[in-house]
Amino acid sequence: MSSSHTRDMTRGPIGRHLIAYAVPLVLANLFQLAYNAVDSMIVGRFIGKDGLAAVGTASPVMNFMVLGVSGLCIGASVIMSTGFGAGDEEKVKKELATVSVFGVLFSLCMTVLGLLITPWLLAVMQVPEEIRAFTGGYLRIIFLGIPFTFFYNALSGAMKSVGDSATPLKFVILSSVLNGVLDLIFIGYFKLGILCAAVTTVFAQGVSCALCVWYIYSRIPLLKLSPGEFRMDGPMLRETLRYGSVTALQQACQPLGKLFIQGAINSMGVDMMAAFNAVTRVDDFAFTPEQNIANSMTTFIAQNKGAGNTERIRKGTVRGLFIETGYWGILAIVLLLIRRPVMGCFTDDPRIIEIGVSYLNLMVIFYLFPAFTNGIQGFFRGLGMMKMTLLGTFIQISVRTVFVYLLTPFMGLDGVAWACVAGWTLMLLVQAPWCAWCYRKKV
Repeated sequence: MSSSHTRDMTRGPIGRHLIAYAVPLVLANLFQLAYNAVDSMIVGRFIGKDGLAAVGTASPVMNFMVLGVSGLCIGASVIMSTGFGAGDEEKVKKELATVSVFGVLFSLCMTVLGLLITPWLLAVMQVPEEIRAFTGGYLRIIFLGIPFTFFYNALSGAMKSVGDSATPLKFVILSSVLNGVLDLIFIGYFKLGILCAAVTTVFAQGVSCALCVWYIYSRIPLLKLSPGEFRMDGPMLRETLRYGSVTALQQACQPLGKLFIQGAINSMGVDMMAAFNAVTRVDDFAFTPEQNIANSMTTFIAQNKGAGNTERIRKGTVRGLFIETGYWGILAIVLLLIRRPVMGCFTDDPRIIEIGVSYLNLMVIFYLFPAFTNGIQGFFRGLGMMKMTLLGTFIQISVRTVFVYLLTPFMGLDGVAWACVAGWTLMLLVQAPWCAWCYRKKV
């Protein structure tokens, strides 16, 4: 069933599989982070502060939308990975057909609902009157693009489930560059405004979705569905929703917690807000590879679970955690050397730089904790134990949020770092013993 466009992780060198699969995911996410910053710069520079504020206000809504879609697609991807590892081509195709048909109905309902509740969302978020029209128009166009968002996530998830993480990277880069070029042309040159920014985003998503369809039908016969195969399978849909709904809830915990944390920081003045926003960008770049190594572990474990390779699952788990630790060591050395210049990229204010450097001095060590929490989460996802990933994330973000409010009045931004450690530590205390038990007994 394997081809040159798939990666069968049930045989061959474990470490090489994990790294080769993770690297494209890391590059794709780092590229997306860099692009998002550039996209905001284009809007801010050519439209002004009103446009930048409108996009910033719409971002939380967009994040929740993407989280809901990606949660369902992650559930489907785990099922397809298990089927691929078991050599069950029919299961892989049936799951892809089920999620595709359901995706049409789901994304259309989400689009209609989004269009209807946009005025309510603007009121709940207390969007200022002067940017309400901008923000409402931007959101409505983004809602029209939900079907593209869903199918890109579903199809790229299908490709990743059979071991191809490199092709989605190419499509992310292409769509991001296309979006940026179109923004420069239509916003920078033709001065078409904020609504055009939404149109270019949706158009770029549509292109990436079309590329996924073309690639699958031309290069991956395993995932190619004939017209008669597009049917929903009831039991498989229930399993997908069971995995996907829990994953979506897990992913939603993080942005909700961050909203509360941002509220605590906002009460501490402009300097603290500026420093926090800067170090958060550093955190994003630090955490992303750890999360992608965990995603690599998920696909590896799911494929080998399907193949019944229990000993290989054990070895892959240990090797994945070793890679996580190795990444942390490299990150710590690099960040110790460049933490001050990095803060200088965001501001030339000496006080803000010192606040950020003090925070990063702690996080250089503390980044080891999410290396292990992400690895353990990847282990549970690969085994299909989505409720454990939800529990772990809920514990981590809840404890972190409480400790932010307790510590920051006395410790400033350093209190945020210690709050992170508190959340990660309790998460490990709950999940590590269960992971060890599953490692010995269930795999």
